[in-house]
Amino acid sequence: MPEKKNSQRPTDAPASSAPSREVAAGTPRKITRKDYEAEMRRLHGELVAMQEWVRATGTKICIVFEGRDTAGKGGTIKRITERVSPRVFRVVALPAPTEREKSQMYMQRYVPHLPAAGEIVIFDRSWYNRAGVERVMGFCTPEETERFLELVPSFEKAIVDSGILLVKYWLEVSPEEQTRRLENRIDDPRKVWKLSDVDLKSYSRWYDYSRARDAMFDATDTAWAPWYVAGTDVKRRGRLNVISHLLSLVPYKPLEHREVALPRRQRAEGYVEPDLRLRYIPTPF
Repeated sequence: MPEKKNSQRPTDAPASSAPSREVAAGTPRKITRKDYEAEMRRLHGELVAMQEWVRATGTKICIVFEGRDTAGKGGTIKRITERVSPRVFRVVALPAPTEREKSQMYMQRYVPHLPAAGEIVIFDRSWYNRAGVERVMGFCTPEETERFLELVPSFEKAIVDSGILLVKYWLEVSPEEQTRRLENRIDDPRKVWKLSDVDLKSYSRWYDYSRARDAMFDATDTAWAPWYVAGTDVKRRGRLNVISHLLSLVPYKPLEHREVALPRRQRAEGYVEPDLRLRYIPTPF
């Protein structure tokens, strides 16, 4: 590894790249559903304001979500995007690479998904697969991982220099909470699709993932693309914290309230509903 890492790290970064147990575990105090939904409603309004500012100014934002299995990446992304326009917010969750993609430059298949003007792209896992699951599960060689860690700061510098705001989140969950969530997936038919063979193998390699995470932070926590760590043992609090932090990074201006009046609906002008034999769905509820 080159000797450039220390000069890349943000000046306010902690001395150790590994998340502390306090950060990883999050705040033990629960947050009530009522308070959670009230704050989420407010944050959704701010996300819409940010969306309109991004669209009006042509800003480009790329958000990367990484973390251990069950850390809550998917749930956090859903709460970010559930009240905004899919024409502005776009979620990218790429499948395993094809044989053709395996023969390409590693970061090549991610580049077409980067945002254009007026877009916000969210990566549900990203090019950092090479530093995490591929490294731990043996899907790439140690040399390929080392080469990736060496090159990715320059790759991300090029992204930032092109005018994209790049935000990287690592969601951290404790081993006890990960166990609870995985066991819950086993017994819940709504979540069984979330439990893959790779997830089961990954579960037994907790410390291999810890070492991979630490090496990734050490090599890629740069001044232009720092990592932000969020504890997600308490899902509700973790989601609120991530969304609030994201909003703090974007210099958007709140929307001005505009008065809107519905126009008068046109007259029927003799229109009568026809007697069409349509197939209405059953109404058991």
